[in-house]
This record gives sequence, structure tokens and C-alpha cells, in this order.
Amino acid sequence: MTAESSGSVVRRILLGSQLRRLREERGITREQAGYSIRASESKISRVELGRVSFKARDVEDLLTLYGVTDEDERGPLLALAKEANVAGWWHSYSDVLPGWFQTYVGLEGAASLIRVYEVQFVHGLLQTEAYARAVVLRGSPRLGKAEAERRVALRLERQKALVSERAPRFHCVLDEAALRRPYGDRAVMRGQLEHLIEISERPNVTLQVMPFSFGGHSGESGSFALLRFPESDLSDVVYLEQLTSALYLDKREEVAQYERAMERLQQDSPGPEQSRDLLRGLLQLS
Repeated sequence: MTAESSGSVVRRILLGSQLRRLREERGITREQAGYSIRASESKISRVELGRVSFKARDVEDLLTLYGVTDEDERGPLLALAKEANVAGWWHSYSDVLPGWFQTYVGLEGAASLIRVYEVQFVHGLLQTEAYARAVVLRGSPRLGKAEAERRVALRLERQKALVSERAPRFHCVLDEAALRRPYGDRAVMRGQLEHLIEISERPNVTLQVMPFSFGGHSGESGSFALLRFPESDLSDVVYLEQLTSALYLDKREEVAQYERAMERLQQDSPGPEQSRDLLRGLLQLS
């Protein structure tokens, strides 16, 4: 996975936010902007959210509409548009990758810090191949073998980011329920527990387990992910996955609530070494 292909999603979001700022400064509505490039108001909305690719001609026309005529100012934005259209490695998995998840894969690959809380199963970046296959088949039992294997391959491809030269910091809090709920047979679960113990020793990975014994905790709303990026002008993003879609939150007050929940989860869970002891205990019981 290249930094360029992962960064294309981030660049789309950066360019979209700058186009929105320029439009609002000029007091131009989305409808007016859409008319200028022969598009709908909803298309402008998707462009500003970074959810669609950019046509160079459209960006040029929008910049002209917004009064950006100086080449020194137009040049970097047009270059950003070109870079934002670089196809990500995950596009080759578009046959098994829902459109709403493609954005997340791109953001995940571009993040410098990933913080997650999982309650249903082990997070995808930490799954073994056998465990991932069991999760895929349990979730979609009618899948053909070829499609199931493609989904597993995609998950394993995502994991390469954790061991790359530009690996992000990854902080995961797993609810004990995720470790006790079996996916696959005993051998699969043993292999998954052993893998968690091993990967938690990596310098960029912090793994904590929220034990049943703690009782209720701040992860009451369910699983979520917090992504932070090296670009200073890109805000943190909260990712909430649903059955057929996903929510991406970037409003400061909403992100702050999830950050507080994550901080409490980290504070209330045993530390990494104690969590490894908990994993070893579960391994002995399996």
C-alpha cells in the first residue's frame, strides 16, 4: 500500500473543505455552485465532503466562480485535485468493498493515530486469517467461497499498514466479550489469542482489554474508531459502522465526546501488560 493511494482520500477531503470555505466566503449557495458546473446541489455537497473524485475542469470553474484567479493560489488547489484522484489500492477490491467503506479504508491508511473500541469481535486490523474467515462467513453465510476469500484478502491487505515503515500508532481497547465470543473452532480462537499477545508487543501497538469485572463503562454506545492525520488542517474523524452504511463525524464537539469516552476506556482498562496477562489466562482456558 502506498502513502499516495491512501492519501488520496485525505486530499479529497482537504480540497473539498477548502472549496466549501471559498464558496461560503463569497456567499454563494451550493445550488449556484452546482449550476456553474452543470451539476446538482447534492453533487456540490458530496464534492465538499470529499466523497467523490474531482474533474479538473469543474475545480477550475468553481475557483473562477469563487474569485480565485491568481495562478499562485489556483495552482496548489488544482495540483491537490490531481493528487486526490489517484486510485487507492483498495479499488481492486471494489467487487467486495461497499462504497461507504472505501472512504474508511482510505482514511485508515492515511491516519497517523488510530484509536478503536470493539465489543463484538476482534478488530479487523488484529484478526488472523482464520479468524477473519470465520467472521466473514458468520456475518454473510450465503457468500460464495471466492467472494469470502476476497473479503479475507482485503482485511489482510489492510493489516500491512501496521507493519509498514510509516505505520500509524494503533491503540485498541477490546471488550472481554469480543474475546470470549467464539468465531471458528477452538484452534481458531487459540490462534487469535496468541496473535493478539504477539502483536501487542509491537512498539506502535497498544492493546488493552476491558474486563467484565469492571462492570458498566464509557463504551456504552458500542464500537467506534477515532482517526487522526498528520495534516494539521484536517480534523479528527469518528467512524461509526452500521449494517448497510456508516457515519463519519468531524464536528469538534462530537469528536470531543468520543475522545472523552476513549480516554475513560483507556484509563479504566488494565494496562497493556496486565491485558496480556488476561489474554494468557483466556488462552489457558481455551
